[in-house]
Amino acid sequence: MDIIEILKIILIGVVEGLTEWLPISSTGHMILLDEFIKLQVSEDFWNMFLVVIQLGAILAVVILYFAKLNPFSSSKSAYEKKETWTIWGKIFVGVLPAAILGLLLNDWMEEHLYNPSVVAAALIVYGIAFIVVEVMRERDSSKQTAKGAHFARSEEALDEDDALLDISYPKALGIGFFQVLSLVPGTSRSGSTILGGLILGTSRTTATEFSFFMAIPVMFGASLLKIVKFFVKGNTFSSQELFILGLGMFVALLVSILSIKFLLKFIKTNDFKPFGIYRIILGVLVIAYFIANGNLL
Repeated sequence: MDIIEILKIILIGVVEGLTEWLPISSTGHMILLDEFIKLQVSEDFWNMFLVVIQLGAILAVVILYFAKLNPFSSSKSAYEKKETWTIWGKIFVGVLPAAILGLLLNDWMEEHLYNPSVVAAALIVYGIAFIVVEVMRERDSSKQTAKGAHFARSEEALDEDDALLDISYPKALGIGFFQVLSLVPGTSRSGSTILGGLILGTSRTTATEFSFFMAIPVMFGASLLKIVKFFVKGNTFSSQELFILGLGMFVALLVSILSIKFLLKFIKTNDFKPFGIYRIILGVLVIAYFIANGNLL
């Protein structure tokens, strides 16, 4: 394999690692990236690669949150282990809607919605949604302050405690239904779940972390499904394809660790409006580019 192909794989891994966790749509960016950077692989392998490379990204969450999510840790008390199992119970409830509808609609979505016009529309619509939700949260906060509401602890302080335990099972299910929206390319899995968490009243950090945790079973399940479909079609992995997949996942893992740390630090002092603005600008650029080339639809 020549150096150009290796650089392409590294770039794709970087894009995946950045966009999987920032609420700007990894699938949307990967579809757009394919317009400019073509790997010398079969269509079946590329379609599988787009999903399975996410395993590298999800390993970053497993590494960063292993202590918090490990219910078997010998350093945890019986009560702490019970709390960890409670978090996993809410994660399970949260992923049910996307797991069920994803299995039913996956093939139809890929056939009808994986195109630039849908990606552009989703980028813009959810970009506007982030801005609107954040503006409404600011207004609600201002009203509470005007009424003389006093809080013993700030949102940040609440986040430092295990605020995930304060997410009820019905709220977890509600966030899960928002995750279903991410089946539309360009929406963003992290974006839809974070947006759902904000709308349902969780703090930015809690919504973001719960979004990370919900990604673990969803991405492992989606990757397994893609690999099974790949083999069912009679495909096998060549040594070159294994190298491509391994390198892409490794780069996505490293970049994801940095991306997750950046996002958690960023939202401590900022809201999600900059991501909304970015989505709108990118969506407009996508429309302009594909109109100029005569193949938007």
